[in-house]
Amino acid sequence: MSDRDLASVQEARTLARRAKDAAPVLAELSQERIDAIVDAMAAAVTAEAEALARLAHEETGYGVVADKVQKNRFASEKVHQFIRPMKTVGVIRRLDDRKVVEIAEPFGVVAAIVPSTNPTSTAIYKILISLKARCPIVISPHPAAVRCITRVAEIMWGAARTAGAPEGAINWMTTITLEGTQELMKARETAVI
Repeated sequence: MSDRDLASVQEARTLARRAKDAAPVLAELSQERIDAIVDAMAAAVTAEAEALARLAHEETGYGVVADKVQKNRFASEKVHQFIRPMKTVGVIRRLDDRKVVEIAEPFGVVAAIVPSTNPTSTAIYKILISLKARCPIVISPHPAAVRCITRVAEIMWGAARTAGAPEGAINWMTTITLEGTQELMKARETAVI
């Protein structure tokens, strides 16, 4: 393994542990706090939809900027509108006839592999749904889309932090290699890929 591979593996381990440490704090947040965090992230990234589309196009060379703007807005607005009313904390359903009570429980650390095709809209979507479910996330960007995916994560983390998300709720790799991404996926802290 090269020094870069080793650095990527170490970063994956560090971020997975950081996310795991955030999980219990995130799990204790109320529905109102989670919704405020998700609302803040969606608003912040919607305001940057066009700039993020341009950055993705410039960095990857893929797609058409106008289409990427639409995809970013779909993720930040339509997906947000769809998940906004969902209850993800506490009792979410009662089936009295069957004596069943469904209680929402976070799944754990999400390892999010984000491709170079539609990188910004994919990152927006994955971050929104992970935090709505009270799951911390570690993003492994495609090497050809690191700048634009990192920018999405920075914007959403800034909004989430301001709205009360704990440190380590949103993480992203900056030294990306296949070995590092594989380490993130097999880390014992990772609950879902």
